[in-house]
Amino acid sequence: MKFKILYFFFFCLWIIACKPKQKVDIIVHHGLVYTVDSSFKTAEAFAIKDGKFVAVGANDEILGHYTANKTIDAGGKAIFPGLIDAHCHFYSYGKMKTEADLVGCLSFKEMVDRLVAYSKTNKSSWIIGRGWDQNRWSGKEFPVKDTLDLLFPYTPIYLSRVDGHAALVNKKALDLAGIKVDTRVQGGQLIFAQGRVIAELSGVLIDNACDLVKKIIPLPSKEEMRQYLLKAQEDCFKVGLTTVDDAGLDKNIIDLIDEMQKKGELKMRIYAMASSTDENLDYYLKHGPYKSDYLHVCAFKFYADGALGSRGACLLKPYSDKPKEQGFLLNTPNYFKRMAKKIAASPFQMNTHCIGDSANRFMLDVYASVLGENNNRRWRIEHAQIVNKEDFVKFGMYHIIPSVQPIHATSDMYWAADRIGVERLKGGYAYKQLMQQNGVLPTGSDFPVESINPLLGFYAAVARQDSIGFPNGGFQHENALTREEALKGMTIWAAWSNFEEKEKGSIEPGKFADYVILDKDIMKIPLKDILKTKVFSTYLYDLMQD
Repeated sequence: MKFKILYFFFFCLWIIACKPKQKVDIIVHHGLVYTVDSSFKTAEAFAIKDGKFVAVGANDEILGHYTANKTIDAGGKAIFPGLIDAHCHFYSYGKMKTEADLVGCLSFKEMVDRLVAYSKTNKSSWIIGRGWDQNRWSGKEFPVKDTLDLLFPYTPIYLSRVDGHAALVNKKALDLAGIKVDTRVQGGQLIFAQGRVIAELSGVLIDNACDLVKKIIPLPSKEEMRQYLLKAQEDCFKVGLTTVDDAGLDKNIIDLIDEMQKKGELKMRIYAMASSTDENLDYYLKHGPYKSDYLHVCAFKFYADGALGSRGACLLKPYSDKPKEQGFLLNTPNYFKRMAKKIAASPFQMNTHCIGDSANRFMLDVYASVLGENNNRRWRIEHAQIVNKEDFVKFGMYHIIPSVQPIHATSDMYWAADRIGVERLKGGYAYKQLMQQNGVLPTGSDFPVESINPLLGFYAAVARQDSIGFPNGGFQHENALTREEALKGMTIWAAWSNFEEKEKGSIEPGKFADYVILDKDIMKIPLKDILKTKVFSTYLYDLMQD
């Protein structure tokens, strides 16, 4: 009897050993795989078939049960889910790559010098640029158009501030747009030149005033738009991004994205927030959300106010450095209330840009009035930058999602206290406190406002310091995130905020096989070394980007 039992046991082992291995497309092994699953466990290997993870586990387990057309030895490197930027401007980034680059200019003179150099190779009817920031200049005052008028009297110029909420234009552009000293615009402002005997426009436009000029700038051709998207995709893959949340697109761009994705030209996965134009609202509210493996349209993007750097952020009390200014909403209160009711009656999310404490309070209350306490609508407040201490609880009470950009804290920390004072700043860039409201915090970069590299945002979230370690101990370090929280913010929490947590954001069977291999393990290395970390390869479906 004992002999029969032993025989049967070894017979079963023989059957198991002889069982053919399952055929898959790719096996990745000998890695340190951060799955970012519900238990945040690590693994060594995984198998991929038809663009999805089919198994995740130990080396012996995967190599023993699967055989693949392609086997990748990760050489012990750290592997993460494909990174997600929960708030950026993907299309605008690609477009900006063709414009005058003004990012990092340390003076108005340097900005002008760059424009002159750009104009020598640019032959279009307009000169367009982006990236200037007067807070980096001596005096920190807005520029004046006089020099541009002298150098470019016949060529209209439009130069966006780094945040996109202000612009400097020359006289030619003002004339073409019909803007005069008595022009007024709701939700916008025209800045006048200081110290002039006669009232004269400086050429700086704030928020909705920018649209007066933008609407007369010639539109790009379809082929130019296609190139913008391809360039943005190229740069995103280089830094490990496999999904981007584009915060505000017109229908014609969304349609082009869909067309290029269906042709296989565009492989980037895109969660597209439709701009809150009448055309977009009429079309998408009638036809409903759109979903493919690559494109997801289920949200509208609104702007409650402007930016802190250009003093368009709407505050509960005046600016500390401009006591006569308080910022403003970009539309009427009734407009936002009406839109919230309309979108609450649809399957769409409402995602609203809110910077100032007044804008955040107002939109939180508007959301609350239509959502109630028990909901899974995942409506988002984009940025949630300055929040009054009384209003944090509303995020959790009404299940409203703050979508933040950690690198904004370390970009603004040099001058934010000048704008709003030390006391109000305690409620600014409060990522830990925001995360605690719902237990999730999707993170992004807002590129091209900030760098496209998501690892810089990861570093900013954890260290709360700039690249040279300033300030000592970190900027308001009580609101720093742990490394695990920062990683979740750019993977599973970002996917969750998009209603995509069942298909991406972690390395688990059944999900899209989007992953990134880094040359260093950002979960363990010294903080300063995160800034030196490079992407070894990015994998998305049928694309390998080394």
